[in-house]
Amino acid sequence: MKEQSAIAESDAAQIAPLPRISVQAFCETPEAVAVMNSAALDRRMDKAHVKVHMGGVVAAIEAFRSAPTPNLIVLEAVGERHALISQLETLAESCDSGTKVVVLGHVNDISLYRALIARGVSDYIVAPIDVLGFISRISDLYNNSAEALGRIVAIAGAKGGVGASCIAHNLAWSIARALQMQTVVADLDLPFGTAGLDFNQDPPQGVAEAVFAPDRVDANLIDRLLSKCSDQLSLLAAPATVDRLYDLPETAFDAIIDTLRATAPCTVLDVPHQWSSWTKRVLIGADEVAIVAAPDLANLRNAKTLIDQLRAARQNDAPPKLVLNFVGVPKRPEIAVADFAKAIEMEPSAIIPFDPKLFGAASNNGQMIAEVEPSSKLIEQFDALGRELTGRAVSRKSKSGLLAPLLDRLSRKLAG
Repeated sequence: MKEQSAIAESDAAQIAPLPRISVQAFCETPEAVAVMNSAALDRRMDKAHVKVHMGGVVAAIEAFRSAPTPNLIVLEAVGERHALISQLETLAESCDSGTKVVVLGHVNDISLYRALIARGVSDYIVAPIDVLGFISRISDLYNNSAEALGRIVAIAGAKGGVGASCIAHNLAWSIARALQMQTVVADLDLPFGTAGLDFNQDPPQGVAEAVFAPDRVDANLIDRLLSKCSDQLSLLAAPATVDRLYDLPETAFDAIIDTLRATAPCTVLDVPHQWSSWTKRVLIGADEVAIVAAPDLANLRNAKTLIDQLRAARQNDAPPKLVLNFVGVPKRPEIAVADFAKAIEMEPSAIIPFDPKLFGAASNNGQMIAEVEPSSKLIEQFDALGRELTGRAVSRKSKSGLLAPLLDRLSRKLAG
């Protein structure tokens, strides 16, 4: 079961969010109702308006005799094949143009599948199906599955001043350099963002132009707003000015993130330390989340609060990752890593030691750690974190399991 869960979490980031559609499901069993209700709460269906009814195909026929049909109708069918086909033909008389129909059946029958597709049914799903499996099938109806789907990684601090922005920027650099992925780092801290300083960039335009003109956001606009940091890394900078107030609505970054998801293989969001409707939405909507904390009591409390909240809101996703920063500050009492992990109920994905000389030099020079000190062991930490957050983590079994001794013996044999 753990292996299946891990596979589901890995695949979850590849499921494209649904557009703004109306969905009505007509179920026959409590199990189907539970799946539909859970799917309706998932972040990928946040824009969809979902209603769940009992009664199956018969209830759907009655409901749409005099009412317009939604964008998508989901029907659970438990009856006999010929009766189902007859009922669907009756329902078709009431369906508006453009309405899609998905049937959730309990018989794995290829001839039934062909008969339903021939009559205009968009998909036939064999029960039982889990929440992510259902969302994936529905997503495929409204998104071009042939197009690569970019991964959105959100980085936020458990407390102000814990170095979350520094972690986010170095992480983006590592993903672009080590994994050779076209990566965008987006600074969402409009008044005080430091990405421009950290990458030694001063672009005339940035993320604010897109935030305040959401109707104009498309791939061309985002491309014009990006500034190049390297061949693989681009920056969407914050204005870092206080000449206006940034009282942003909940959906302020929706259009930007949707466009980046469709155009960039990986986007790292530098989320400011604040709790508002839009920061909560960004964190819940990301494919992967990492919370950066320092090993003290306030960070412990805040990190646990954030992680618990995100776990509850993202039940079909991998839990947020924990990054411990500023570990080992001289003469400062701190919570031991093991105790911190036990309280959070999570092992840190990265432990960044306190190194003021290295980080200070990088910050003052507008460079990344890998540029200032290419031999630093910290680079391995950022590379490993990047692989984990992009789903490209190296299998531990390949290093320490049965495969390693076998390869050792083989290499010795070839050498001899």
